[in-house]
Amino acid sequence: MYSELVMEHFRNPRNMGVIEDADGVGEVGNPQCGDMMRLTIKVKDDILEDIKFQTLGCGAAVATSSMVTEMAKGKRLDEALEISNRAVAEALGGLPPAKMHCSNLAADGLQAAIKDYRSRQAAK
Repeated sequence: MYSELVMEHFRNPRNMGVIEDADGVGEVGNPQCGDMMRLTIKVKDDILEDIKFQTLGCGAAVATSSMVTEMAKGKRLDEALEISNRAVAEALGGLPPAKMHCSNLAADGLQAAIKDYRSRQAAK
């Protein structure tokens, strides 16, 4: 059902945790399945210097959270915004159709964190 890479990211998630003094926070959830995701980011010179996640959900939700942080870390903000749910799912070797919404959460959480960062910057 799940690829080996999905299982690897579920068993050994990367970048799990919280950045206490985060520059941006993205919180998203899916009321249909109950998955909740929180991403915190640290930005320096328009580059995602660090990114952490906390996810309450199924194995696919944890794996997509882990993968999106790996894909986004070190990228310019505009590049990170281009990471799509399809790209996250493909990077994991695919997801079952019933679990594609999990990749939406990961990409949406990243976009929300960057949007939060930019709104904080505009307010300064």
